[in-house]
Amino acid sequence: MNAPVPQIDFAAPADAEAILGDVVARLRGGNVIPYLGPGVAEIGGPAVPMNPEALAAFFGTKVALPRRARGNAWASAQHIESTRHRTTVTALMVEAFATPVAPTALHHHLATMPLPLVVDSWYDGAMRSALAGRVDWGEIQGITRAGIGEDRWYRFYDAAGQEVDRAQAKDWTTILYKPHGSVAPARNFLISDADYVEVLTEIDIQTPIPDEVKARRTGRSFLFLGCRFNDQLLRTYVRQVSKRSADIHYAVVEPDMLSKNELRFLVSQGLTPLAIPLARAVEIVLAG
Repeated sequence: MNAPVPQIDFAAPADAEAILGDVVARLRGGNVIPYLGPGVAEIGGPAVPMNPEALAAFFGTKVALPRRARGNAWASAQHIESTRHRTTVTALMVEAFATPVAPTALHHHLATMPLPLVVDSWYDGAMRSALAGRVDWGEIQGITRAGIGEDRWYRFYDAAGQEVDRAQAKDWTTILYKPHGSVAPARNFLISDADYVEVLTEIDIQTPIPDEVKARRTGRSFLFLGCRFNDQLLRTYVRQVSKRSADIHYAVVEPDMLSKNELRFLVSQGLTPLAIPLARAVEIVLAG
């Protein structure tokens, strides 16, 4: 029997904007962590696939997919990996994200602040490009463990894009955390079902989450911008990346777009939904 769909009383627009204004003040103080979804980069125009469904559609233009894999990016990538080879999956991901995504005004704005942590959950390099003018930051990316022969869950890159030792991360003013990998600087992608099997096996005990991310999230809230929670995999990452942080988090959402699972997730995670169009929410962040 399906659980009933929870009813959420969304704050009035003016109240939601006032709450976001307070959150932005805390963001500037380093007490709120921005968690960016593909919707943020999409504001600048969809130069690349900007959600899992679009990425699955891209795969479908390159390879004939079985019905069970169509529309699902992770299953599509798994079919390609199983029938053609991992190198084909990587090559297609590089092709899908070959066009550089220009940083939006929000990316540039966040890059001006000495934020301890920025989480970016899509594969584009827009946030890295926005940070390019600084030298006091670095990036941690999730990596596939398939075939690498290493007992590692992630890699570390400095501002120049060179891989570095994990010890350097403690000295970075800002860490850009890309849990699913990124096309830049080294083409790391978690994308197939096989990539996620080991991660999801251990993510409850937090092994795949970098220690420095765990340290920097402690006591801080998250602000979700441009994120959807309509996929179990994405919900799992949100839950685990934000675990053991502050008790209250905020998500900019469009109520009419929310699925039943998303509504349940907002309630179960105690996320404060702010019913503000993303473009307007960005304006508030930029003005804060």
